[in-house]
Formats: sequence, C-alpha cells, structure tokens
Amino acid sequence: MNLQTIAINNLKRRKAKMAFLTIGLAVGIATIVTLLTLNRSMSGDIERKMEEFGANILITPQSNGLNMNYGGIGLGGVTFDQREILESDLQKIKTIANSKNIAAVSPKVLGGIRVGSHDLLLAGVDFASELKMKQWWQVFGAVPQSEDELLLGSDAAKVLAVETGDSVKFGNGTFKVSGVLEQTGSQDDALIFASLRKAQQLLGKEGKITIAEVAALCSGCPIGDMVTQIAEKLPEAKVSAIQQVVAGRLKTLEQFNRFSMGVAAVVVFIGSLIVLVTMMGSVSERKTEIGVFRAIGFRKSHIMRIILCEAALISLLAGLLGYGIGMLTAKLVLPYMAESGAAKLVWDAAIGIGSVLLALLLGILASMYPASQAAGMEPTEALRAL
Repeated sequence: MNLQTIAINNLKRRKAKMAFLTIGLAVGIATIVTLLTLNRSMSGDIERKMEEFGANILITPQSNGLNMNYGGIGLGGVTFDQREILESDLQKIKTIANSKNIAAVSPKVLGGIRVGSHDLLLAGVDFASELKMKQWWQVFGAVPQSEDELLLGSDAAKVLAVETGDSVKFGNGTFKVSGVLEQTGSQDDALIFASLRKAQQLLGKEGKITIAEVAALCSGCPIGDMVTQIAEKLPEAKVSAIQQVVAGRLKTLEQFNRFSMGVAAVVVFIGSLIVLVTMMGSVSERKTEIGVFRAIGFRKSHIMRIILCEAALISLLAGLLGYGIGMLTAKLVLPYMAESGAAKLVWDAAIGIGSVLLALLLGILASMYPASQAAGMEPTEALRAL
C-alpha cells in the first residue's frame, strides 16, 4: 500500500469533515473567481460607457490673442488672425495611429442669433454624434429629424416661453421645437440646437466648424499621444486634453479593481484559516493512527507526505468546484451589475488555471504546520491513547 492510497482511504473514512473542508475552500475560490470575472467583464462595459460619457479632447480654431490690462484692471482681450476649422479636415482624425481608441467625434458650429427681443446662442450639431457623446441628455419630446426642427435647452425654452410643438422664428425661417432638454446644469441649458447643415447656412459658415469634441478613453489609452497625433493632422487647430476627465475616469476603474482585490485577499485569508483549523483538528483526532504508522516504521517524511497529499487532493477538488461555482455566480450576477446589456461574461482560461493553483497553494501551505506537528509526534505518546 503506497502513501497516496493511505491518503485516499483516510479521506473516504472522514467524508463529512473533508466535505466541509472542500466546500469551505471552494467558497473562497468561487468568491475570488466571481470577483475577478466580474471585474474583467464589467471593465469593458464601464470603459464603453465612459468612452461615450462626454469629451476628453477638444479641438478649437488656432488664433492669436492679446489681453488688455491697465492699472491692474482687466479690460478684456482682442483676438486676431482667427482661423477656421474645415469640416472636411475632421476626417483626418480617423487616420491617426490610435484611431481605434476614438469612441465619438462631435463637430459643432456656434453663433449668436436674435429671436424676437432675445439674443441667444445657436449650436449646430450632428445629433447622432452628440447623443452618442452625451448619453445623460433627457429630451422631453423628440430629437430633431429634419432641418426645420430645433432642440432647446431648458433655460432657452424658458426665455422664449415655448414648449414642445411650438414654433420659433429667426433668420428668415420658421422652425418647430421638436424637443426640450431636461436641465443639465451646463452651458447646454442656454443653447438652441439645430442640425449642423442648417446652422452653418444660417450663420454663414458653410463647411466650417467652431469646435469639435472627441471622446477617446479606454483603460491605458495614450491620451497625450492621441492629442499630438490629432494636432499633426490638424495644424490649423488647437488640440487639448481635459486631464481632469481622463484622471477621474481612470481613477474609477482603478478603485473598482482595488475593491475586488481587497475582497479577494480577505477571502483568501479566511479560506486559509479554515484549512488550517480543520487539518489541525484532523491531526489531533488521528494521534493513535499516526502512532501506529510510526511504530511500524513510517518515517516523519512519510507522515508529512500523507497529510499534504490529503490536503492536495481536497484543494484540487475545491479549486475545480470553486471555479465552476464562481463562473456560474458571475453569469447570474453580471446582468444586474452591468448597466449595459452589451456586457458579456469573460471566460478566461488563466483564471481557471489560477484558481486551481491558488487552491493547491492555500491548501498545502495551510497544512504544512499540522503536517509538521503530526510528523513530530512521538510513537509512545500517540499510543498512550489506545
């Protein structure tokens, strides 16, 4: 009879206790697998959501300006040599080296208009790109579908005293208010939004853009390099990154990862304690058996190998069981935790292999002390229990 057979027979005789140990360790491994899988699955979903949650790169016309001060008092400034951004030039953004990291590009043309006795700012936008970038917009009514329809910010609607379905006259034309934005707390509240083509026509800026917003963010994306690449493609424009947005979004992902790792560390510690306590109890109950083994010639190394073999078998089963439970749990939980229905469960072979190896490592390390205690037991002391 070899040592592995003895270990297997010992496990068969103590089915209840070994089942408890296996389940305890499997729950710990399952928790880690669930957290890591959710982390991997949700990170992609979070990145997709945040990529479309506003701009983090701004493209504005290049210009020279002079600030005027007299006696320490600011008197405003003068802008000269104003350059325009051509709408056709924005297509060059798609040719940069990191173009795959760009989620959306939203061009805008801005200009002042007079509606009745009120001076307001008209913003011409591509509504498809704008809505993709500003998913927090809540529209009462409908988004404009034609060039004779407008979308009003909440403050602009109050100033003009109009609602959805009303008409607004300006620029020798009559436009229908198809929708009104819910208050956003931003400059959008005071704007009148029209289609890009119509606004360019009304403002006399056909083919020209006042500003373009770019949403380009993913975990580890080289925002600085992307700004440089866009600037090289658009030498007549000023390209800048909103560093606060970038830092805030990356910080969110980092905190989510840290939370997962923190919980995983606590679970690993608890799983190790379960193995240690259970194996210590098992060794204490088997003093007589160990004494007999020692009396018939088993060495200390043989006793240790029997105990560690039992721990390895239990840990291997716990690792496989924990991985299966963890993946099943992640699959059930993911739809409730991810806001986007596009979030998909990530099946990573590395997590499966890692969960089994981690279970083996925890089981063997936690069993080292009980095994050394058993191996160091004197036969005469153990046989006194007979």
